[in-house]
Amino acid sequence: MEIAVPGSGLYHTGWFNVVLAALVAIAFTGLRKRMIAATLGAAVLGFATIANGLFAPDDHTVIGAPGQRVRVDDLGGALVFPFAQPGATGLKVDFAGPPLTTFRLRTLQRTVVYVEARDGRGNHLTLTQPMGIAFLSPVLLMQQQQEIAGLQLPFDSFAVPAAHRIVKAVLFTPQQAAMMRGMEGLSGPAVLFAVDDDTDRPLPHAIALCPDGQSVTIGGLSLHAAVLAYPAIEVVAIPSLVAVAIGTLLVLAGLYSSLKKPAILPLESSTNR
Repeated sequence: MEIAVPGSGLYHTGWFNVVLAALVAIAFTGLRKRMIAATLGAAVLGFATIANGLFAPDDHTVIGAPGQRVRVDDLGGALVFPFAQPGATGLKVDFAGPPLTTFRLRTLQRTVVYVEARDGRGNHLTLTQPMGIAFLSPVLLMQQQQEIAGLQLPFDSFAVPAAHRIVKAVLFTPQQAAMMRGMEGLSGPAVLFAVDDDTDRPLPHAIALCPDGQSVTIGGLSLHAAVLAYPAIEVVAIPSLVAVAIGTLLVLAGLYSSLKKPAILPLESSTNR
């Protein structure tokens, strides 16, 4: 189950692993000669699962900016994220970890925002993310949350050094954007931009909702937003595939041996009464 349906928090709970240990102990108390291999196999499976539940790290998600290399100590290496490509899917790779643990990588699609900024003459301006994980990336990963009108919305920010501006961006889903005043009938997501000066003081009339794929002009900037799907990587610990294979083979061998019928020897006749 932990291999076929990985990622459940149940596998890391103490009582779940205590029950597994008790079942292994019960198997040994009823050990029979013909079932030695099967019992040893069950023990290997049980201990591999218990080791994974008690000692493997909890499942976690690795988020990276396009083109970024993110070190993951659990994997003993790094993940290199692709440049922004909408709809990238299909990544699922196993990495060997500690002796009784294997890590499975699963792709999770997240919503990010690609932003472009231009000045009043149409010149392209460089964006920076001083508080982000990638300083020069134009892709906002939207990892923070901000409450607006009772809604918890993804939030991020970036700076435009040449224009001495700091811009905050809040992401609205298509349903949320359609409820905004003046946006009735909008069928896609939207980004709310708010422009401050470089001391974080709000500028007058410098807030506007930008539909996906369009541009708005506020605070002396022309801002373009494109809402994209971009992968994050979920790292999930599962029992060692080697241990599971060995344990399963032992169990099958033990069951086969126990099902073989013993040879029936003919009874010796005796003339002595």
